[in-house]
Amino acid sequence: MNKIKPIVMRRVQFIRTFRPLVSDVSAATVLFLLALYGIGHEVWVAQVVANMPPLFDVAAVSNFMIAAFLNTEFFVQVLALAAVVAGVWLARGVGISLAQSLTQAHA
Repeated sequence: MNKIKPIVMRRVQFIRTFRPLVSDVSAATVLFLLALYGIGHEVWVAQVVANMPPLFDVAAVSNFMIAAFLNTEFFVQVLALAAVVAGVWLARGVGISLAQSLTQAHA
C-alpha cells in the first residue's frame, strides 16, 4: 500500500500541474495546424490555387472545392475533415473564452 500511494500522488500532481496548459483551445489549435501541415505536405497547394476559379464566384468555388475534395486521396480527405472539425472546435473555444472574458469584464 505504501508503494502505491506516492506513485498515484505523483501522477495526480503531474495532471494538476499540466491541465491548465492543455486546454481545449490549445488542443484544437495543434490539431488544426497538424492537419493543415499534412494537407500541405500531401497536396501541391500552389497548383490548387492556380486552378481555382475567382473567389467572387461563390458557386464555382464551392463546386471546385467539392470536386477537389471528392477527387483526392482518402488520407487528404481525412486531413481536410480533421482541419474543418478542429477549426470549428477552435472557433467554439475562442468564442466561449471571449464570452467569458466579456461577461467578467462587465460584472
